[in-house]
Amino acid sequence: MKIIQAKDYQEMSRVAANIVSAQMILFPGSVLGLATGDTPIGMYRQLIEWYRKGDLDFGKARTVNLDEYVGLSTEHEQSYNWFMRQHLFSQVNLLPHNIFMPNGLAEDTAAECVRYEANIRAMGGIDLQVLGIGHNGHIGFNEPGPVFTKNTHVVTLSERTLAANSRFFDSGERMPRQAITMGMGTIMQAKRIVLLCAGESKAEILSRAVLGDIDPMVPASILQLHTDVTIVADQAALGRMSMDELSANGVEVVTERE
Repeated sequence: MKIIQAKDYQEMSRVAANIVSAQMILFPGSVLGLATGDTPIGMYRQLIEWYRKGDLDFGKARTVNLDEYVGLSTEHEQSYNWFMRQHLFSQVNLLPHNIFMPNGLAEDTAAECVRYEANIRAMGGIDLQVLGIGHNGHIGFNEPGPVFTKNTHVVTLSERTLAANSRFFDSGERMPRQAITMGMGTIMQAKRIVLLCAGESKAEILSRAVLGDIDPMVPASILQLHTDVTIVADQAALGRMSMDELSANGVEVVTERE
C-alpha cells in the first residue's frame, strides 16, 4: 500500500487526476471504475480541463460505476447516472456504448446484479478503480456487516449513510433505502486501486482502514490485502496516523510536491 500525502483537496484532486490520466495515456482502452460523491468531483474537473486542452482522449476508454440507488431514474438529479453525466460524461468524448452503470429501475434487481457483474467480467475486469471512503468505512455502498459480500448485490443502506446522504434530497422527498453496488470481490479484482480521502472528518476511519484489523465492520480495511493500492489523501485526512505507525505496517508514504 502506498499513501500520497497532498496538502489540500485541490492538490489531492490533481494527484488523483494524474494517476487516472497516466492510465489512459499508457492504455487508452482501459476499463475505469468510477466513483461518485463530493470527493472525486475535483478530480473530474481536472480531467475535463486536460481533455479540453487536448491532453487527454477518452475515445477508447470504458467506464463502470460502483453503484446506483434503487428506484431512481437516470433523470433524477440525485441518481448517480445523472451525477456522472453532469460531472464527467457530458464534458468529454466518452462514447455512450462504453459507459456502464447499474440500472436502478430494473424490475428484477437480482438479475440486474448478475448482468452487471457479467458485463464487468466480459470486459476483462477493471484496470483502475477509483474509490472514496464513507465515514463508516464503506466503499461503494458496501456497508459494515458480518461478512464481505463478493459480487454486485443489492444493499440496504445504513442509518449513518442515509443521514449523510439525505442532505442531497429535497425536504419531504423519500430517499432510497437500497442501492445496487459492486461487491468487495469485484472491487478487489481491479488491477489497480486509487482511494481518495479528504478532510479531518475522515481521519479516524481512514486510520482504522489502513492500520486496523481487516474487518467487514470496516469494509475499506480489506484494501490492505490488495497488491496495488494508492491512497491519495490531504494532510487533514492523514492526521490520525504517524509516519512511524505507517512505516511499521509496511505503508510507503510520499509527500506530493509541486
